Amino acid sequence: MNTNSAVSSGIKQVRRALLSVTDKSGLTAFANRLAGCGIELISTGGTASTLRESGLKVRDISELTGFPEMLDGRVKTLHPKVHGGILHVREKSEHRAAIEEHGILPIDMVVVNLYAFEKTAEKPGATFEEIIENIDIGGPSMVRSAAKNFEDVAIVTDVEDYDALAEELARNNGLSRETRWKLAKKAFVLTAGYDVAIAGTLERIWSPEPAEAPVQFADPATSDLPQRLLISYPMTMPLRYGENPHQRAALYSDGSGLGIAGAKQLQGKELSFNNLVDLDACWNLVREFEASAGPAVTIIKHTNPCGAATGATLLEAYQKALEADPVSAFGGVIGINHEVDGAAAEEIAKLFVEAIAAPGFSRAAKARFTAKKNLRLVEVRDARLDYALKQVSGGLLLQDADTGRVTAADLEVVTARKPTEEEIAAMLFGWHVCKHVKSNAIVYARNGQMLSAGAGQTSRVDAAKFGAMKAVLPLAGCVAASDAFFPFPDGLEVVAAAGATAVIQPGGSVKDAEVIAAADKLGVAMVFTRMRHFRH
Repeated sequence: MNTNSAVSSGIKQVRRALLSVTDKSGLTAFANRLAGCGIELISTGGTASTLRESGLKVRDISELTGFPEMLDGRVKTLHPKVHGGILHVREKSEHRAAIEEHGILPIDMVVVNLYAFEKTAEKPGATFEEIIENIDIGGPSMVRSAAKNFEDVAIVTDVEDYDALAEELARNNGLSRETRWKLAKKAFVLTAGYDVAIAGTLERIWSPEPAEAPVQFADPATSDLPQRLLISYPMTMPLRYGENPHQRAALYSDGSGLGIAGAKQLQGKELSFNNLVDLDACWNLVREFEASAGPAVTIIKHTNPCGAATGATLLEAYQKALEADPVSAFGGVIGINHEVDGAAAEEIAKLFVEAIAAPGFSRAAKARFTAKKNLRLVEVRDARLDYALKQVSGGLLLQDADTGRVTAADLEVVTARKPTEEEIAAMLFGWHVCKHVKSNAIVYARNGQMLSAGAGQTSRVDAAKFGAMKAVLPLAGCVAASDAFFPFPDGLEVVAAAGATAVIQPGGSVKDAEVIAAADKLGVAMVFTRMRHFRH
């Protein structure tokens, strides 16, 4: 190898490597390749045992430090002979003199991954003691030491890097500065995420006592908002582009495997940014309808519902949802709250849709959809929504997720005419849908079926007019839902003229009395929810 080339690329030879990993995937193969490059292996506990079982010669960390692993493994690498070996700057004569004086051996590579803290914390019935014991101390300390001293030391924290590193070592008899720098940056991301996971978990624990009992987490709905917002989501996958082709994009996940970010794609093209946004919108709407109450289907286009319905069967629910606006449904995404059966799949397959989100797909449904190779089928496990985030220039806005619901018992009848049971059921259905329509929003509904929606208008009367104009199905005898109060009687008069016989709205306008009087004059039944559902 050309010496000048090695100097210019910053290649540093690796003579000694310390390996201490929780995830032992690919470990022995990597260690064998390190040994093949003449690198001395030092290791701890279970990692050392695994390496010896594969026939590798390994030096125990206790031999290096002169101290045994102690305190149930809590103290094994927290020692000057470990951190001095990692942290000393090779080009500083005083550093070289210090380690020589104290018999410290240089460590040129550290291979570490951390205790599975998040998996332990998420495990049902995990105790406080278990959670605390799975806070890794020595691992992050070694990672940070090696990453800080990347000029001389390579820090390896990702199993996926093993092969490329082994190849570079064999090719160059060392690792370049560029490689060590990439590894260091990745290492600091790891420790930052690890600390965020610990802080976020401990913040949610009501009390640390008793240590042996299953831990009790505070309910985010009743807890104070965090004083410091800690976010650490690893990239799940890069996306081809964002909302538009000139924008870069990627999907990040909280690691739970739940919701749209954790969904399992069964077939179809790669999910796009817009697919994911629309899938999230349709999934959040369809989960308003409990699966135990029967099948529900939502059809979303550009995050707004163009169809939503419940039915005795999944096929009926889909047909009712499609009826509302078959033109807009073309190229949309579909959310379903039940396993998709063959009968529904047969009908859905007749329409071009981008993606379908459901908790499952029957064998017959999968077989029917196989012919539509580009159709994305996504299996979703439900996720609890605690908070909603929006980016603003210079910061973030955080709020509780809008999980507010109303029942028939919550409705306040404010008109002379009381709504019928059928109208109440239709209003509650319309209210669920209206919550997921961009403001200002008016939804026309009847018998578990969305008929039309006026979405994203700058005035409520325009939303009412637009929804009526957009309707494909007849509106006579329907109900109307409004996401916020009617500021004037004109909006109410529009929905009544369109055919609505009952209206559900939050109430709270200074002109409520005038709106109620207009409803009484028109013979319209009206109820207040005292809950608003703005969606910007």
